[in-house]
Amino acid sequence: MTVLQVEQKNSRLDLRLNRPEKRNALNSELVNALTKQFEDLSSNMDVKVVVLSGNGQDFCSGADLESLRKIADSSYEENLADANELLRLFVAIRKCPVPIIAMVHGKALAGGCGLATACDIVVASEESVFGYPEVHIGFVPALVSAITRRNLSEKRAFELLTLGSRFDAKTAMDYGMINRVVASVELKTVTDSIAETYTKLPKGAVAATKNLLYDLDNRPFQESLKVAAEVNAKARMTDECKEGIERFLKKDS
Repeated sequence: MTVLQVEQKNSRLDLRLNRPEKRNALNSELVNALTKQFEDLSSNMDVKVVVLSGNGQDFCSGADLESLRKIADSSYEENLADANELLRLFVAIRKCPVPIIAMVHGKALAGGCGLATACDIVVASEESVFGYPEVHIGFVPALVSAITRRNLSEKRAFELLTLGSRFDAKTAMDYGMINRVVASVELKTVTDSIAETYTKLPKGAVAATKNLLYDLDNRPFQESLKVAAEVNAKARMTDECKEGIERFLKKDS
């Protein structure tokens, strides 16, 4: 059985974590399958949006138990290589040129919480549960902290990462971790609506906006403006922009 179901329909790509018997826990096979899909999108001209979801009762429960059992018996180099697989996945999500929407139900814990919040937009059912419980087993939520720190204030990130408590979707939205909380029966409908909107938008403009937004991380204000000005000027030269302006002017006249 494949650990990741892949389905492309027109300009939408659906990726479904498919380890329901393991609550879609992350192992090397699943992490690498996800990474390959996101990296390949840089050369896929047809796809405009990705929807990431999980089969079964949970979105993703975190690291696979078998993977955790290997930690104690692995060398530093082996553990670093394993951690770098997740690093590569998070980088691939950030560099993927199209918006990635996480459709979350059930539990999104530890690496699963990191996977969801690494996506560009998160839509969650009101029954879903988030959290970083790693500290309870003496583990450091290291890689997910890079994502969490960019979503939250320093104080809030510290609280969530060091207490390791779980919290509901409404709390996650109040913290700024996710975009929308909806009833379970509306989860797919709302996600589909957002995805459909992206399929109708100019792909180049959305990709440039995503790249700029994340490229501004940790840049000084004046440098951010300089980079933004350069992106602005380049965007004006694209056919998408010229055609869009022409349509707007004709509509407004």
